[in-house]
Amino acid sequence: MLLWASLLVLAPVRGQLAAFPKPVISLHPPWTTVFKGEAVTLTCNASRVHAAENIKRYWWYLGTQTLREIPGNTLKARVSGTYKCQIQGSSPSDGVSLIFSSDLLILQTPHSVFEGDTLTLRCQVKGREKLAAVKYSWNGNVISTSWNSQDLLIPRASLNNSGNYQCIGFLEGNHYTYRSNNRIIKIQELFSRPKLEVTPPQPTEGGPVNLSCQTELRLERSDTLLSFIFFRDPGVMLSNWSRSPEVQLTAIWREDSGSYWCVVAAVVPSIRKHSLPLQVRVQGVPVSGALLETQPQGGRLLAGERLVLVCSVAEGTGDTTFSWHREDTGECLGSKRQRSRRAELEVLAVGGSHAGRYYCMADNGHGLARSAALNVTVTGTWRNRGGLIAAGATGGLLSSLLLAVILWLYRRHQRKSGDGFLGNTARCHTATGPGEAARAGCPVPVELPQLYGKRQVYGNVPPAEGDLVYSEVQVTQLGQEGAGRDAHSSTRPFPSTASSSRTSLEDKHASVVYSAVKTQLPQDSAGEVRSQDEDAMEGYENVQFA
Repeated sequence: MLLWASLLVLAPVRGQLAAFPKPVISLHPPWTTVFKGEAVTLTCNASRVHAAENIKRYWWYLGTQTLREIPGNTLKARVSGTYKCQIQGSSPSDGVSLIFSSDLLILQTPHSVFEGDTLTLRCQVKGREKLAAVKYSWNGNVISTSWNSQDLLIPRASLNNSGNYQCIGFLEGNHYTYRSNNRIIKIQELFSRPKLEVTPPQPTEGGPVNLSCQTELRLERSDTLLSFIFFRDPGVMLSNWSRSPEVQLTAIWREDSGSYWCVVAAVVPSIRKHSLPLQVRVQGVPVSGALLETQPQGGRLLAGERLVLVCSVAEGTGDTTFSWHREDTGECLGSKRQRSRRAELEVLAVGGSHAGRYYCMADNGHGLARSAALNVTVTGTWRNRGGLIAAGATGGLLSSLLLAVILWLYRRHQRKSGDGFLGNTARCHTATGPGEAARAGCPVPVELPQLYGKRQVYGNVPPAEGDLVYSEVQVTQLGQEGAGRDAHSSTRPFPSTASSSRTSLEDKHASVVYSAVKTQLPQDSAGEVRSQDEDAMEGYENVQFA
């Protein structure tokens, strides 16, 4: 009846194995070997998903025997054996083996030790005896001798520290040596070696890829914080350190094929583990559905217009080489290689020779696709269109140049005829006869002898200035009486009596284009007298008015 009752109690609990993780047993004191008559307190620790206030029943087992059902989660053990516990909605915990020894000397070890932990071993003597010295051995080799402390500490234990341990004690006051029983200690992994998973396992070019670094923490250390990082050969870092065990690549390409791996690290204690490399081969998609289009649409253009040939494919991944061809001549017009499903070829200005049938081809290394031929027609001639453009440009250029020349002549005229240097002849009324005096402040017209066959007329000649000569060149528009006469210039030394003008100036309009004042040079050192022509040509130098 008791057996059937036990089965009835265990059945509903074991039927809910997937509901909650199994609990973990902790020990106080932490040793699995103690002397007979002592007690060890066992605690059944539920996982975090359980709320402690909601757990109303705990079951304890010694071997295959059910000890009892109690409301609390602790049990005092005094008998050797393997203990387990269970809570409602979970499977039984892992077993904890306890030894209650009657030996004089025992080696005490903890129940579980994980990589990165500090492994503590204690050599304990029974009763009131005291140890004078202790030796610890590992797999038959002495690894430590202590005269003061009875404990052996191995910091940052690794899987290599697993093995068979024993202690040798020397009692005070006698020469006896005692050996403890051998204890096998297995250092447990804090987390398993990671395994990299790629989804999808055979990715295609341009598609997303998910990388997942799979590892498993031990339940006893489920609160340990782990960090993850991902790599690709040769040493390409795909992510930074992160708490997430996954990373997604938005697009993968053929050149991304290679070995991938991940690294998992526990911050405290400092442990790192690498996954095995995983070969990833990126599959390419052949190009297909090539299509040639024109801009402007329809392929009908006027001579001189811009033509764009657009080549595209419906499918295809990776770098694609696009090329454009003439169907009638077989000529290749150009090619482009780019990571795109569309490319353009531009003709800046078409002429009659560009008329014909065209097609394009696309190749990405996985397949080749050719478009249907497209007809391009060109109307008009480039010569006429170009002549109009050239004529318009030339006319605009000549107009601009003529306007610049007119402005330059106007500004030059303003400087020559402005006030302050030669006076303003436009304000002065020039005397036209011997009986008419010039207006005050205006130049007196002077007629000088002809020099080198040219008749020269000068105004602006102040009297009594010594050997000064004023030269002025004017462009004169004549009226009916003076029609046919040329522009005049003359040179004559000052002072001189101005004679009446031989030409009526009433219907003239003069513009000054050149003016200068010179002084006669003294005779040379040899006292030679120069001729009249030499004096006229060489005996004067420029003099600036004050």
